[in-house]
Amino acid sequence: MTIEFDLTYKEQLQAEIEATPGEYLPALLAIVRLYRQSVALRPAAESFEQGWREAMSGETFPLSELWQGLDVE
Repeated sequence: MTIEFDLTYKEQLQAEIEATPGEYLPALLAIVRLYRQSVALRPAAESFEQGWREAMSGETFPLSELWQGLDVE
């Protein structure tokens, strides 16, 4: 059943791609890539290592700035 489920979505996605005018395909590709990257979780060790590198190189924000623009109490 999983194969049929995946195939159905892949077929629908393919149909949408084929229905998209050529001049919009680069934008569509960028959207799909950005979406995939946003939902794909990186391994915890990789995320930690990146955070550690950023902290050690000073790529940080003051805590007070992290809350700016958020409606929290």
